[in-house]
Amino acid sequence: MGSMSIWHWVIVALVVMLLFGRGRISEMMGDLAKGIKSFKKGLADEETPAAPAPPAAQVTQQTGAPQAQPAQDQAPR
Repeated sequence: MGSMSIWHWVIVALVVMLLFGRGRISEMMGDLAKGIKSFKKGLADEETPAAPAPPAAQVTQQTGAPQAQPAQDQAPR
């Protein structure tokens, strides 16, 4: 009486299948797999160093207007 026999597990599996259906269970497993992949990708991205951000536009103290900095990627003319 204290242990679960194979018939107990069969009945539990049938009840779960009736409640959720085959499509819903496979959909949940697919979502779980996507979540795990996303989590692993996030961990891998965290380990790689991020590229330094380009410097922000400088603000003049008198006018408060931003000054555009020359682009460093352009070839000289």
